[in-house]
Amino acid sequence: MKTKIISLLLCVGLLFACNNTQKGAGIGAGGGALLGGIIGAIAGNTMIGAAVGGAVGAGAGAIIGKKMDKAKAEAEKVQNAQVETVTDNNGLEAVKVTFDSGILFATGKADLSATAKNSLAQFATVLKNNSDCDIAIQGYTDNTGWKGSSASESAAKNQALSLDRASAVSNYLKGLAVSNSQIKSVEGLGEANPVADNSTAAGKAQNRRVEVYMYASQKMIQEAQQQAN
Repeated sequence: MKTKIISLLLCVGLLFACNNTQKGAGIGAGGGALLGGIIGAIAGNTMIGAAVGGAVGAGAGAIIGKKMDKAKAEAEKVQNAQVETVTDNNGLEAVKVTFDSGILFATGKADLSATAKNSLAQFATVLKNNSDCDIAIQGYTDNTGWKGSSASESAAKNQALSLDRASAVSNYLKGLAVSNSQIKSVEGLGEANPVADNSTAAGKAQNRRVEVYMYASQKMIQEAQQQAN
């Protein structure tokens, strides 16, 4: 048992010592499912990815990892955005960009603030510069109840609010000429998948957020596979 634990820790250490290109190659290889699962568990919810048939090879994974390095570097320049590398459903590198609802919206509202519009204008440029990336937008709330509502009613209202917020981000990006076909999904997940403790004000603030995922499209994967062959 000790040997297995040490081996697992060594695998994780090696993963985080590599850049995206190297990880892309490793994840695209035969052991990708296990390593992708480890990264996903550490990095958070990454239930996104283009529908592809069969495994993506190591060479294609490396090419995609390099593209995601570029996209991440550009996204890191956007104000008020937290950027990290995650893994998609195909075991490929993806970029997660998180915007706090404290910056984007007033409490209980889905109207974008002036600060939010400025940040999203910068982000729209990143998306257009990386048009071969597909986009998934997910909205979240904390677990605060609504006055006069039961727990289940509050959860439903929070889910609706989270969808309104995700849709507000999507619509604003489209208004800035981000292609409608690039945005593959817009979801409101309400109180689900908290990233912090909802029992504290600071934790609630972190849970009120919109996440945008940039991941490899079918076109990007197909082109990477052709280049790798």
